[in-house]
Amino acid sequence: MLQFGIDLGGTKTEIIVLDPQGNSLLRERSATPAQSYDAIVANIAAMVESAASRLDCNDFSLGIGIPGAVSPASGLIKNANTTCLIGRDLQGDLQKRLHPLLQRPLVLANDADCFALSEASDGSGAGFASVFAVIIGTGCGGGWVINGRLLSGPNAIAGEWGHNPLLWREASDSEIDCYCGQKGCLETLLSGPGLRQQAAQETGLSLSAQEWNTLAEQQDPQAQAVLARYYRRLAKALAGVINLIDPHVIVLGGGVSNLPGIYQEVPRLWADYVFSDTVSTPLKQALHGDSSGVRGAAWLGAAAC
Repeated sequence: MLQFGIDLGGTKTEIIVLDPQGNSLLRERSATPAQSYDAIVANIAAMVESAASRLDCNDFSLGIGIPGAVSPASGLIKNANTTCLIGRDLQGDLQKRLHPLLQRPLVLANDADCFALSEASDGSGAGFASVFAVIIGTGCGGGWVINGRLLSGPNAIAGEWGHNPLLWREASDSEIDCYCGQKGCLETLLSGPGLRQQAAQETGLSLSAQEWNTLAEQQDPQAQAVLARYYRRLAKALAGVINLIDPHVIVLGGGVSNLPGIYQEVPRLWADYVFSDTVSTPLKQALHGDSSGVRGAAWLGAAAC
């Protein structure tokens, strides 16, 4: 049986196909039609159908990582920053759309949970007793793995740190409206769009994280100040995680995690906020990069069969 995985992101959708030994046979991306639920369903189905045809495969499992969660109460999508998914039966609609090609039940899981499982299994979190894994990309999600087992919780929200407020808030930390209905969520400050919007309010310039980093490397003082404020906000947010669950390692993924200064500055700064005389928590970048979430989705799908 081959293992199909889908990572449904806010800007891109990725598919991977793994053989039973975990080797990658196919990996492709397409743009996510994020404004249309029907287009998302059609796009995912087309990617699965194309991969199955090209590999001449009629027996496979399917796991899908989504930017939200499946409500244990209703079975419908909740908490998705791709908001057209909210309240929809994505699992049921895809199962019908892919019938009879897909003979096994598909599995939906939070994308950060998929990422966490992948990194805890054979990535930067391998060998650690507990792993808190964070995606800082289009959104800001997290997942928690203890002794190799993914925790979801009775509300399917374990690790959802992105919709807590920033601790130790300063006057420069704007309380931006969040799609969830609250103001000042971590996602509005730490995600890629959040960094862009916050920095635009501070400077009048709408630049991406990588653009700010390029300017900072050129010794631009305004860019250096933008990143310094970002690193301190991230340090405070992760210090709150350490104070609460004290994970053995924290692993970062997503586009913003590629900022090179994170891995030196954030551990230096979080010492001011962690309730301990020393902080030995490692902060690591994801080993599998952008492939980590989709690999985890494939494994979760296979495990359910």
